Amino acid sequence: VQLQASGGGLVQAGGSLRLSCAASGLIFSGYSMGWFRQAPGKEREFVAAISQSGGRQRYAHSVKGRFTISRDNAKNTVYLRMNSLKPEDTANYYCAAAPNYSDYVADWDYWGQGTLVTVSS
Repeated sequence: VQLQASGGGLVQAGGSLRLSCAASGLIFSGYSMGWFRQAPGKEREFVAAISQSGGRQRYAHSVKGRFTISRDNAKNTVYLRMNSLKPEDTANYYCAAAPNYSDYVADWDYWGQGTLVTVSS
């Protein structure tokens, strides 16, 4: 299984980015997909998750209303649209796959390599 995250970069506060995560080696439509992030010196934390069909989404309180998770099962890809970015959103962002979504890192089976998002003030 491979999860390839991309789309990170440097953006000013208030700006937007869209992250993508392309999956291979698994039956994509059979997995919930999630995004997590890890800032320097901090633990990895849940950001957002989406169900297998895309019909249900869940967000961390800190990003709700600013971030949107979506997926395209035909392209085996999950996205994270990030608007109104803040300096505290700066982190490495990781995509993950699991049979059922959860807020807990330990519940996710497969992980991508991470893509760095830096938000300047």
